[in-house]
Amino acid sequence: MPESRSVMDSAEDHFKKVVHNDANENASYDDKDSECSDSEKTGFIPKKEDKESGSTSDSDEENDTSDKAEAAVAQMLKEAEDREKEAEDPDYSNAYSISTTEEVTQQASQTEGEDFTVLQHERDSQSPEIRKHLEFLKKLRLHVWASLSRAQYVSLLKDFVESEFFVIDGDSLLLMFLDEETQYLNFFYQIECFLQDFTEKGAKYVIAFFKDAEQMYFPYPHFLFLRTALIEHLRHNTSTAVHTEFSSCLSSKWEIFLKKSYPYFIILSDIGLTSLQTDYLSVLIAHSLSKKINVVLASGQEYDILRVYGYHVQSVYKHRLFFQKYEKDLRYACENLVRSKEPLICLYEHLKLSLKSIQKEVRQTVHLLKQLWPEGSDIRRVVCVLACAVGLKIYSNMLESANTSMGAKTEQSARGRSKPLSPEAAADLCRMQCLTVTFLLHMPLSQRAQIRIMKSCWTKQVLPLIKMQQLCTHFALTQLSDTNDWKLDLTYLPDLNDDSLLINLAHYYEVKYTEGLEFKKELGKEMENEYECLWDTVTKLAVKYSFGDAFPIRKTSQLFLDQEQTLFRDCEEEIPNIGLISVKSDLVEDYAGDVLKNLPVLESNDPAVTSLIKYKEFDELCHWHSGRPLTEEYERVRCNADAKSKDPKERRQIQKLQTFHHFYGSTLEDSTSKLIVHQDDVSGNANAAVKKTQKKHKSKAETIAEENNRRLKSKEEKKEQEQWKALCIPTEKEIKANLTVGINKLEKFLKTLKSKSVKFSVEMTGLSACLEVWKEHCREQGNKSKDLRKAVQVMRRIHILLEKYQDLLEKRHLQKLTRYLRLLGFENLACFLSDSTGESNDQNISNYAIEVGPARFQLQYMDYYLLREERNDPDPRVQHFIPDTWQRELLDAVDNNESAVIVAPTSSGKTYASYYCMEKVLKTSNEGVVVYVAPTKALVNQVVGTIYNRFTKKLPDGLVVCGVFTRDYRNDVMNSQILVTVPQCLEILMLSPRCQKWTKRIQYVIFDEVHCLGGEIGAEVWEHLLVTIRCPFLALSATVSNPGHLTEWLQSVKRYWQRAENKIEGSSMNSEKNFTRNCRVKSKVQEQKKSYRVRLVLYEERYNDLEKYVCSLKGSDFIIEHCHPCAALTVNHIENYGIPSDLSLSPRESIQLYDTMVKVWKQWPRAQELDPEEFVSFKNKVVIKKADVRKYEQELKKELSKWIVLGQRQKVSELLEHLKPKPVDCSEQEKWKRFASFVDKLHEMDKLPAIFFIFNVDSVERAAENVFLNLLKKQKSEQYPNTEREKERLSDELRKVKKMLIKFNPQDTKKLSSSKMENMALLLTTKQQLEKRLKRLTAIPSVCTYADPKAVDEDTLRKIFHRLRFERRGDLQRMMALRGIGYHHGSMATKERQVVEMLFRLGYIKVVTATSTLALGINMPCKSVVFAEDSVFLDALNYRQMSGRAGRRGQDMIGNVFFYDIPLPKVERLIKSNVPQLKGQFPLTVSLILRLMLLAARADDKADARAKGYLDQEGNPTGFAGLVTHLYYYEPSNFVLVSFLVKGLFHKLCQPIKGSTVFSEDVLEKLVLILANLFGRKYLPACSMKYKHTFCQSKVFLEDLPEDFADAVNEYNTKVEENFAHFLLTTAKLADMEQEYRLPLSKTDFTSKNWHGSELASYLMDNTKSISAISPFACLSGVVDNDLFHGEVINKAVLRSLGINVTNCPLLYLNKYDNQGRKRPLNAYALDFYKHGSLIALTTDNWLNERDAYYALKDFSLLIKSIGTSLSELCDDPNDNVLLAFQQLSEIYEKKLKCIT
Repeated sequence: MPESRSVMDSAEDHFKKVVHNDANENASYDDKDSECSDSEKTGFIPKKEDKESGSTSDSDEENDTSDKAEAAVAQMLKEAEDREKEAEDPDYSNAYSISTTEEVTQQASQTEGEDFTVLQHERDSQSPEIRKHLEFLKKLRLHVWASLSRAQYVSLLKDFVESEFFVIDGDSLLLMFLDEETQYLNFFYQIECFLQDFTEKGAKYVIAFFKDAEQMYFPYPHFLFLRTALIEHLRHNTSTAVHTEFSSCLSSKWEIFLKKSYPYFIILSDIGLTSLQTDYLSVLIAHSLSKKINVVLASGQEYDILRVYGYHVQSVYKHRLFFQKYEKDLRYACENLVRSKEPLICLYEHLKLSLKSIQKEVRQTVHLLKQLWPEGSDIRRVVCVLACAVGLKIYSNMLESANTSMGAKTEQSARGRSKPLSPEAAADLCRMQCLTVTFLLHMPLSQRAQIRIMKSCWTKQVLPLIKMQQLCTHFALTQLSDTNDWKLDLTYLPDLNDDSLLINLAHYYEVKYTEGLEFKKELGKEMENEYECLWDTVTKLAVKYSFGDAFPIRKTSQLFLDQEQTLFRDCEEEIPNIGLISVKSDLVEDYAGDVLKNLPVLESNDPAVTSLIKYKEFDELCHWHSGRPLTEEYERVRCNADAKSKDPKERRQIQKLQTFHHFYGSTLEDSTSKLIVHQDDVSGNANAAVKKTQKKHKSKAETIAEENNRRLKSKEEKKEQEQWKALCIPTEKEIKANLTVGINKLEKFLKTLKSKSVKFSVEMTGLSACLEVWKEHCREQGNKSKDLRKAVQVMRRIHILLEKYQDLLEKRHLQKLTRYLRLLGFENLACFLSDSTGESNDQNISNYAIEVGPARFQLQYMDYYLLREERNDPDPRVQHFIPDTWQRELLDAVDNNESAVIVAPTSSGKTYASYYCMEKVLKTSNEGVVVYVAPTKALVNQVVGTIYNRFTKKLPDGLVVCGVFTRDYRNDVMNSQILVTVPQCLEILMLSPRCQKWTKRIQYVIFDEVHCLGGEIGAEVWEHLLVTIRCPFLALSATVSNPGHLTEWLQSVKRYWQRAENKIEGSSMNSEKNFTRNCRVKSKVQEQKKSYRVRLVLYEERYNDLEKYVCSLKGSDFIIEHCHPCAALTVNHIENYGIPSDLSLSPRESIQLYDTMVKVWKQWPRAQELDPEEFVSFKNKVVIKKADVRKYEQELKKELSKWIVLGQRQKVSELLEHLKPKPVDCSEQEKWKRFASFVDKLHEMDKLPAIFFIFNVDSVERAAENVFLNLLKKQKSEQYPNTEREKERLSDELRKVKKMLIKFNPQDTKKLSSSKMENMALLLTTKQQLEKRLKRLTAIPSVCTYADPKAVDEDTLRKIFHRLRFERRGDLQRMMALRGIGYHHGSMATKERQVVEMLFRLGYIKVVTATSTLALGINMPCKSVVFAEDSVFLDALNYRQMSGRAGRRGQDMIGNVFFYDIPLPKVERLIKSNVPQLKGQFPLTVSLILRLMLLAARADDKADARAKGYLDQEGNPTGFAGLVTHLYYYEPSNFVLVSFLVKGLFHKLCQPIKGSTVFSEDVLEKLVLILANLFGRKYLPACSMKYKHTFCQSKVFLEDLPEDFADAVNEYNTKVEENFAHFLLTTAKLADMEQEYRLPLSKTDFTSKNWHGSELASYLMDNTKSISAISPFACLSGVVDNDLFHGEVINKAVLRSLGINVTNCPLLYLNKYDNQGRKRPLNAYALDFYKHGSLIALTTDNWLNERDAYYALKDFSLLIKSIGTSLSELCDDPNDNVLLAFQQLSEIYEKKLKCIT
């Protein structure tokens, strides 16, 4: 991470000590290489920018645009051909050229000098086999680099599935925290913190350590022993699942594990201890990606209170292809990287030892120890005595055998090497180790944390022995892990040694102990006994060797520590006074008084208080007014037009805009606009209209009115009867001719009727006609199988008649129905209906009978036609439909002025309450305001259109019904009754001091898609709004998994407001009360009954079921398989979590589940009982409803769970496997190539209209164009060969005729001679004939278009296409739309998107490719939704939102969801996943507090507000408070920008070209560089810098800030770090210290209860060491309070129970580093775009996807504009250089951005 370069250099150096630094590891690209084809995008190539302006004139528009359109099509055809030629290159050899000298040599790997080495077998690096192996490794590294560089930085835990988990590679976990400086226990603490952060956020994970990876640690015994201890600790002391059974990532066991469990992702490191381990990890990364498992990099992970962020690599087909191509090489590489031959240990160059002999010695010693300590012991004692005893025995053995074999030769050769330790000196070291463990056993962590910090190194003679002991410890732990017959307490595995304590003891006995009696400190009796016991055991275990008694501890004068490198850290550095700057504000006192009263406060004369920055000096020098109040942020947004405007041009603009909104709204709803009349007598009581109908006595006027109504109805009924008489016979004939077409017409006609009796007659006729069709079909088929869909229509009509017209059914009708049921073979239903036993004399009945039971027939074949429970009683508040119970509850809430949380599926009708609420406020007064908050601009436009279509109201001049406010434009914000806005804009208004009067007019706020409260970006704004609004609200969503919890929290907010408002009303002098009284005189708004209740309205039933299909490509054929929802489950998921509550089945799927259950378990006891014909809710039921099927479904699910309880796991597993579809994998290129054929297939299946969701903007457009080109080719192949020539000929003729006609001036027709008149008439006739012939030739054949010409009339179509006339790709979009194709994404112009939306809603366009912009609430229902691309953004929430579009209410009985080549495990996860639970954010930031204090100060609340540097004691804003709050979204960059201004750095930089006010390109480029370093920062993974690469156009990696600016940032950071450290030191008192002495995950407690003190321990402690705010575990690694002044230390050192981490500190890191000290570069996209202006270059070079790049650039452009506006208001001089530079830059950047849209 950090800030200080020197500190990070040292951090990087630490890792370099550990990591084998291969100087040649970084391969570099050949700089001459100019080849930049992006071969990763298979199927599509980067698109070229269109240069045509796309503008057309209005006259003869179609003819004028045809040339351009044809050119565009030709261009598309050429690109399509290029794409087909493009070959796939899985190893990137065409994309990148590398030149490298890297060689991976299998030589003796050495560590820390020559005295301890691990000798491993050498390989001949020149052999062809090895050379080939090395060549492959280069390819592998490049493949992995190219994949990892494209990693997306995302929140890792958003796609939550209870049973899902991810895998953490154990070695990668180890590598994240390995550091020579980190003390042993602190290392375990850091790992547990990391894992606990995941656990606290609800993550489930397993850790996998591969056996083969262990081989790589033998040269590093310290890390080897840490690894073994970590495995055992996690396994025995935590609930974490640890897998060690897999030999390597290529083992069959691991592959089976991945296939069965399919983890969510694998966390892997991309760098190892050595180049060998890095390559081993590369194999693991390549393998994981090839198995469709996504990879998350261990490097660069960050977390806040709610989320963990990391680099996520999506598995794509290219990864699978690479593995297939190089599988043999990968296996060979894996075997070569991990040695199987036993390595040798070599001490002091000549003492050799095999690892097997250590292992053998350990085994024997453990056996002996069990006899000595039969009752077992603590792991620390056991490991200590084993390591000392085995180490001493082996060492003595080695010395003995070396002395006897070498003799005199030893002396001679020993001159050049270290002399080995004597056995006595080795025994001294072991005695000190035993003493160290004695301290660990008795001394509490609180005392150990106080031990002095000492930096020292062991001498070269000691190190080999320590390393050998570490190897012994590794083997001892491995041996002990298999011991079950011995009682071993493994609790303190994380505390086996303490190197710092051992060095302190070694120094004491080496230096101080020999100096005299005053330094000879007592151990204490208890400690002495413990120590003696340990040493005695060591001597007993040493068997034949004698190493002396326990005391004295040092028997030799051998030096163990390197005297030159021994340093003590001086902890007497002064920490400034600790305390907070007092804030004497009522506001602060009310909110934080109870916390602040316990915390220290600084004196008023303290330097920290007196040094508050003043900006006067800067203001006077530069003629700036930094404290001047700036304009409101909403005033800066471009105003299209305002109703208050008197300008005729603006008034016309308003009229145009309103006309369009009316038109756009008409495509959303059929209803016409409703005139709202302001009613003075509107009652606030609930259900006034309902109560009115309950009056007992009617007045004479009411009686007359009722009589008139009756007469009108009777007249209408007669008219409808006559209409039906005329249509009756034709309809019957039509049904008999074509059942589907006839029934559709019949149902369309039924919708136009109002009379129930006429509807009944129509239904009866329809039933008879359908039965005749069925009979005819049966006669035709004879004994062949019959099409039961025809029988479905008969039964469907019977259902409708029995359910909806029960009151009109007479006996004869019932007899008819009974006869029909008998005819269908449903004897039992016929008997039930007629209450008599059947007499089936009719021999023909059997000929027409359905050979399926009635219940099964209804479930399996009628399926989605089954009726739902619906109310029949109308509600007077609703005109056009009969609302359900839950909808009435909503209306009641609005009538009672209550708040409500509404959770109901998409298209269930929840938004109706919003418009009812608007209508109520519009009727009540002219002043009340409703605010509608939508998450996106697209949704804002949709709501505005609906409002214009629904409501019109005559208002006083200057007031309007509807206003809009987004970041791009606004109109009528303050003078409208309904304001439609986005959350960020409403927050601006709510926190604006000058808008407070307006906020008091708000009567209701409607939050649409309130689940955005749990989003990643901008979620805190939703929370701010829900907390700050005082009026009632409606919160709507289709996807909230914990609505109860959300409602509870919102209710608590409302209770707070109730208390606050009661308090305000209680104070008679309060100005707020006077304001309220004034309002009462003016309007009745305030008289509304106040309610603080928050209702929860839940409705879970979708109107139409969704059926899922998995589609894959096999050869040239598509395999489309039905995907049963239960197929997504696993036995473990059902066992541990049950079947998800929202995993619903359609009736057909319920039958399918039952049939499979019967098939799998032949002796299933409940098979008969759950047979559909016998099921209690179905038996003898003529009309089975949806609710009955739900009961059956629940029963089957319960039974499935019960099977597991009954021990039938195998049967359940078999059943789930049976239901699973079996898709086929295909290449990305093939998938996109065949995409158009897939659309055709859906068209054939009658599954259009459909939305195809694709997450890459470029692919969205390409896919639509692909479909369009396919239709063009189809048309060309079917038309006559001479058609094109004929078209050209006619066009030429028409052009000539037009030219001739222009010569005649039509105004002078009277002056024309008769012959000329005749010529003109002839020309006109010719023109008409030519146009007709040309139209006939250019007409699109119905088989070559998906468009429905009947859906939209030509006039409407022309109106809609008129909006595209100035758009860049308008012609092409128009041509595509004429063939029923469109695309939709956020980077398109609003007009372009609206055209697609309107035509799709009207039913003209049938195929739309889109990004997730269509997911959030856009009203574009369709028959099918297709997921055509996998992405990290295709998560549980997006899946629910997107699939919710499928199934149009009132048009489709069922919705279809297709997964087109999405990995099956991902499909299963999406189906069974729960929507993530909404959790509160951490909404406070320094900028927000400043904004709130400014609001309080400026809104005449004279609270004493003081925020350092920006508010003075009177609460007035000082300095650049205005600028800071305007850029609040960019904290902490807003504060840094101000510091640049104050220091005059911008004035120094912004010097114009001499003699002008224009700035050079260099100045502007530098300005962009500075802004890009502050704003819109996107970090790339550290590994992206691994190779030097010549990019096409971009620089990619952002350069550092210029030196003077970097110094200013460092100065800012130092101040912030200082303040934050003060804050941490002050709040440390609030920490829960009991919790701080426990490890976070295992909860191992380190507060020793039996410590009686020790004189020696007290001597070793440093009482000057200040550690009040440091975790005691971090103290062991030498961290003290002073270290908190360095930001990079905070996360490792802070007290965990405070819940604070470094993300709460507004630091701006100049450079960020990962755990290994590698720099994470900033993406230079903003500067690169400024230089080359190409969006495509950002996708190919900068590793961004087009959509993200576009939005990031748009934000950056808006930011420059915002800074420029603020500066212009703060500066008096309009020619100030800084101001001019920002204005010039803003214009240039905006212009460049406009060129690409």
